[in-house]
Amino acid sequence: MARNAHPEVTERRILEAARDLFTEKGYEHTTIQNIVDRLGDLSKGAIYHHFKSKEAILDRLNSADWDNSQSERDRIMARTDLNGLERLRALFVMALGDEEHRQLSEVTLPFLDDPKMLFANLRFWATDLPDHWLPIIEEGVRDGSISTRYPREAAELIALLTNYWLLPMFYPASRDELRHRTECLATMLDAIGVPVFDARLIDQTADFYARLGTASAESGEKYH
Repeated sequence: MARNAHPEVTERRILEAARDLFTEKGYEHTTIQNIVDRLGDLSKGAIYHHFKSKEAILDRLNSADWDNSQSERDRIMARTDLNGLERLRALFVMALGDEEHRQLSEVTLPFLDDPKMLFANLRFWATDLPDHWLPIIEEGVRDGSISTRYPREAAELIALLTNYWLLPMFYPASRDELRHRTECLATMLDAIGVPVFDARLIDQTADFYARLGTASAESGEKYH
């Protein structure tokens, strides 16, 4: 058998096909055979040569999504035309506008029904994810665009509330209710000197979570 000269190309094709199928059919209802059929020119053996399981494919998709968000964060941090508050807003806008990230979020939401998975995510949101936001808030404090006395607490609020409290699967809400809730979060952050949410960002946030809520509801109807 000829050696694959470009395994990274094959892996990327597998990941793209799997991501599309997970979005269309749901993770639980997608099989390796579905991925083979979608690609058309690879066998199951070829898939398993690159990924030992369907779970390994999803893990790689999640890792790639995180790596992409970190690369975008680094790009925003490298800009010299933004102060700390502007960087914080730019990072929110980037995350909310990333369609692939939203689709992957839809795929992984059902896993949060598993108590162990929910606990692992809550721990990540509480302990690791704040470090994603903290340096930007601290920069804003240094340059005067953010006046908070609570940079660490603000980072924790952002990490926890945007990843738990705004998720309709935990707190069911309409789009208007989500906007009202986001306004509440904005008011809390404003009160401690982190005025990241302007009216436009509030709308973008409500739209993003409303779409996740719709996807979560549809998934529940189809697969439960």
